[in-house]
Amino acid sequence: MSEADWDSVTYIGAKANSRHTATARSNSEINAARRSGGVLSTDKKYGAGANKAAGTDGQRLAKVDRENEVAPPPKIDLSVGKAISKARGEKGLTQKDLAVKVNEKSNVINDYEMGRAVPNQQLLGKLERTLGIKLRGKDIGAPLGGPKKK
Repeated sequence: MSEADWDSVTYIGAKANSRHTATARSNSEINAARRSGGVLSTDKKYGAGANKAAGTDGQRLAKVDRENEVAPPPKIDLSVGKAISKARGEKGLTQKDLAVKVNEKSNVINDYEMGRAVPNQQLLGKLERTLGIKLRGKDIGAPLGGPKKK
């Protein structure tokens, strides 16, 4: 070991980072750091603490969000909603009862019955099993056949 190793100091913890980094707040401080040959890193912050749009990136994000308005996803067919309503009535269930059985909210069941919902295959499968009718493919509203026998 050399004598220089004994003289060096190692900082551990919060003081280690704070001793060697400084934040330049103005162009003159950045230029002074460049002249002294120090390590320099610049990061652009979008709308940091300001109540304004984040430039073109924010506008681009808004455009992506609006793509569904141009071509909205297809809604469920009204015949499926009528079949759900009819089967639910025959079983003596309210929309809330059916929603509890399939682990959904009652307004989701209402949206399906009114034809406003975007179809979810997983939920349609749960509704088919609970109501005992077909809701997908041909013969919508027909009784659901059990497992096929050989």
